[in-house]
Amino acid sequence: MSEFKIQMPKLGESVQEATITKWFVKEGDQIKEDDPLFEVATDKVDSEIPSPVDGTIKKIFFAENSLVPVGEIVATVILEGEEDDSIENESDQAITEPIKTGTPQVQPAGSTEVLPQKPAQSGRFYSPLVLSIAKTEQVSWDELEQISGSGLNGRVQKQDILQYIDQRKAGVKTSTAAVSTNAVTPVENPAQTAPKVSASIGSDDQIIEMDRVRKLIAEHMVRSKQVAPHVTSVVEADVTNLVMWRNKVKDQFLQKYGEKITFMPVFTEAVARALAEFPLVNSSVDGTNIIMHKHINIGIAVAKPDGNLVVPVVKNAEQKNLLGLTKNLNSLADRARTNKLSPEDYQGGTFTITNFGSFRNIIGTPIINQPQVAILATGSIEKKPAVIETPYGDAIVVRHKMFLSLSYDHRIIDGALGGAFLRRIADILEEFSMDREV
Repeated sequence: MSEFKIQMPKLGESVQEATITKWFVKEGDQIKEDDPLFEVATDKVDSEIPSPVDGTIKKIFFAENSLVPVGEIVATVILEGEEDDSIENESDQAITEPIKTGTPQVQPAGSTEVLPQKPAQSGRFYSPLVLSIAKTEQVSWDELEQISGSGLNGRVQKQDILQYIDQRKAGVKTSTAAVSTNAVTPVENPAQTAPKVSASIGSDDQIIEMDRVRKLIAEHMVRSKQVAPHVTSVVEADVTNLVMWRNKVKDQFLQKYGEKITFMPVFTEAVARALAEFPLVNSSVDGTNIIMHKHINIGIAVAKPDGNLVVPVVKNAEQKNLLGLTKNLNSLADRARTNKLSPEDYQGGTFTITNFGSFRNIIGTPIINQPQVAILATGSIEKKPAVIETPYGDAIVVRHKMFLSLSYDHRIIDGALGGAFLRRIADILEEFSMDREV
């Protein structure tokens, strides 16, 4: 009988640890595939982690309320039966790998560390079959992380690693497609490095301790400011055509598709188009490396009823039309407000939009969601007097206008690039056609 070790999964962009809030099993329990094992909580998601296999819980390594780093082994499971190729089709978020016994593989000269002595850094799921092939063929973690997977969310499948091995044996230089790593330049714990500020407390003052989520959000925001030098650029966009188009089609859109059309799908579409034209903005930072992402995955900040914000991700936004973006965004927003988002909904973001306008704010300077390099804030749309040119001279008319503000990482994005990218988003919105079909 083989054993599996269950690791703390990657639960979102830049999430490096999570708290086990509840165990649904205990040592000795029989479990089936997809049975819930434990519940975890981070500043981005509260989620149940299911079992990827059938078996018996052998050992649980962490108690409830333990803060566990991503990739740490939390439990081992004795499998029912031997491994086979069917495990290759697993799409579970829990990262697992078989525990092997016997003499370890000897590392060949000139090679980096051989599996499975080092955890995956990208957060990608590797099936036991792929890991077994990698270990047998002495494929290092660094090599495995560079293989471009053909499976869901870039997962490396059996044919991918076999093709890589064949190319390596033939001496063919393989493509090292950029893998989205969520590593952030290490910094010290803000709570330990920030100077303590004493506040005077009056007899009528109320002291409220931060809850777990608020503490984690605070640390994440401080870390972002410590890591990245923030610069913010602002433009004002005339979105009169967009407002008039939405007013004209919103009832028809709802009747035809059963979805409410808001401005956010249009903003997301404009951002996706601009990112395709300015690919460096669609990147992440890993130490001194810039990782330019192939796909455009846009995170949308959503306010929950408890006042905290979460950032679910629209995957492959550049491939979706306006209807697809509307359905995707409405689904994510509804599930975010009811705490029904899965860990996968938070993963892989390459750019973020936050809508200050939903709170009737006209402008803001958002903090970058690490390890991304930029974030866009959309302000409230307001009617304003504006001067326009006519065949008979200038005229003052009422137009719908809004501010767009872009915070970007000055290590990667200079003012020229940041300004041009932001201006392009505004141009796309201003050029929106009132004759666009629903």
